[in-house]
Amino acid sequence: MFIIYEILKESWYIYLDVAIYMLFGFFVAGILYVFFKADKIKQYLGTGKIKPVILAALFGIPIPLCSCGVVPVATGLKKQGANSGAALSFMIATPESGVDSIAVSWAMLDPIMTVIRPVAGFITAISTGIAQNFFGKDDGPDMPDKQTIKIETSGCGCSGSCCALAAEDNETLHERLMRGLKYAYGELLTDIAKPFIIGIFIAGIITFFFPDDLTVWANQHNFLSMLIMLAAGIPMYVCATSSTPIAAALILKGLNPGAALVFLLAGPATNAATINIVKNIFNTRALVIYLSMICLCSLAMGFFVDFLYNILDVQASAVVGQASELFPESIQLIAAAILTGLIAFNMVSNFRQRARHAHAS
Repeated sequence: MFIIYEILKESWYIYLDVAIYMLFGFFVAGILYVFFKADKIKQYLGTGKIKPVILAALFGIPIPLCSCGVVPVATGLKKQGANSGAALSFMIATPESGVDSIAVSWAMLDPIMTVIRPVAGFITAISTGIAQNFFGKDDGPDMPDKQTIKIETSGCGCSGSCCALAAEDNETLHERLMRGLKYAYGELLTDIAKPFIIGIFIAGIITFFFPDDLTVWANQHNFLSMLIMLAAGIPMYVCATSSTPIAAALILKGLNPGAALVFLLAGPATNAATINIVKNIFNTRALVIYLSMICLCSLAMGFFVDFLYNILDVQASAVVGQASELFPESIQLIAAAILTGLIAFNMVSNFRQRARHAHAS
């Protein structure tokens, strides 16, 4: 009983630190949701081997979609004429970052990692897209229809509602903003809540159980620690937001920041469901390029981050989480209460909706 209490206490402290940044991240995500129009971007992603890849990555970085939720959007881009490299670039850049995860990175990590993380995601995305356009074959299987995509993504923790990115032209500004906030604090929060809470709980377990001398082992086995985090991240379903507290807890225990970045890049960009979907949407060669480039770029950026921290003489475990000290505990408690209330409200609403559907059927 004592162990459970201590784990919950550590998890609560982590949740308290990050709640206000989560609320802000969702607010910005709601604004982006109503002003980003996917159909206006599609026309730029079809011609050329490099430019469409870069545009797709830039378009995808701020959008808060998980590694499964991004699939229907990328599929739509491909069906509208985007080449395979641009579609893969979008599929990687989008789940590896997002305004909500950037806000949480600032709260739980440090300024260096907050900047490096989206930059590394961008580099990984364009490297993969360019490799696909030059070395892949754009003759994959017929594109699955919308219903097939919903079925394939239904088991990966992301609802179909998080996959739409469109604003109605006949809406007033006020109506758009209300729709964006409703989406951010409703559908998007619902999609992220479960993996985020699991991530917070895992971070509490790591904080309580992991030995404090992990620093010694990580410093002696930098490359091995990166490979371990890569192997853990690829098959796991973990979104960019929920992976952050796990990485922060490991860094506080002494894991080298390069290995943590590998997990932050590989985890959100891949999982077992997405791997299967990539193979079906494109082809086996594209899947090999997709996984190979994610692995190579994640490891390369991991080495670069370790080098950067050494050059700057910064100890990652000493600076992680300092942004949470910007707000007094009273503000953190209010933010945590609001976030908890929103999560609870959405859970009850979704339960009632499923119950009505089950009763109607």
